[in-house]
Amino acid sequence: MTEVEHSLRRLQTDYIDLYQIHRPDPDTDIEDTLSALSDLIHSGKIRAIGSSTMPASDMVEAQWVAERRGLERFRTEQPSYSILNRGIEAEVLPVAQRYGMGVVVWSPLARGMLTGRIRKGQQTDLHRAAIFTSFSDERRLDVVEQVVALAEKAGLRMTHLAMAFAIAHPGVTSALLGPRTMEHLDDLLAGTDVTLSDEILDRIDEIVPPGTDVGAPDQSAYLPAALQQPELRRRPVFERAASERAAA
Repeated sequence: MTEVEHSLRRLQTDYIDLYQIHRPDPDTDIEDTLSALSDLIHSGKIRAIGSSTMPASDMVEAQWVAERRGLERFRTEQPSYSILNRGIEAEVLPVAQRYGMGVVVWSPLARGMLTGRIRKGQQTDLHRAAIFTSFSDERRLDVVEQVVALAEKAGLRMTHLAMAFAIAHPGVTSALLGPRTMEHLDDLLAGTDVTLSDEILDRIDEIVPPGTDVGAPDQSAYLPAALQQPELRRRPVFERAASERAAA
């Protein structure tokens, strides 16, 4: 709540249209989070609330808690989504559609891998390529080459193909842009009228099957505590033997 006050002061405004939490905190009950956010809405400082990079099961729990406790509910979800990262198609997008949530996807250009600046066997001036392991993932680089060929065959800029794909899903409300220069912005805006045919979308489905991510997640990907903390996925040593479990 203190951070909202700081944001209002910096933005020089009386309220925030949409306030989203950035990834769930496994040590904080979602009821506590929704209660605090509801107080901010009731005080007029926030108009609507949302979540970001939240697993589908947590999204459902948040909706149920809000209904049971009479709290404000999340109206939006902000996940990562691109041709290379389609995992949200399996559950996150269907859940959002079920509850009437808007979905604002980020990184539709896969952090720059779908701009044409990352090619297999070639050097790149993209700074983040030296930071994130996904840029050197051979599986992802192989898929990028196939997407490059598809874009060329369709007569489209790669950035336009990637952006058009991201908003083609009926569960996606909008896609966030991340231009660093006016040239980048002009390029992206020039592709706002691009519509992908079923033939092109079918080909993308062949390259990256629906609901799947290409390659292993890099260090920026959200992993729930159940995957990050070994003690949550390993019984104590004295309980691991099958005979001990049967006796229990």
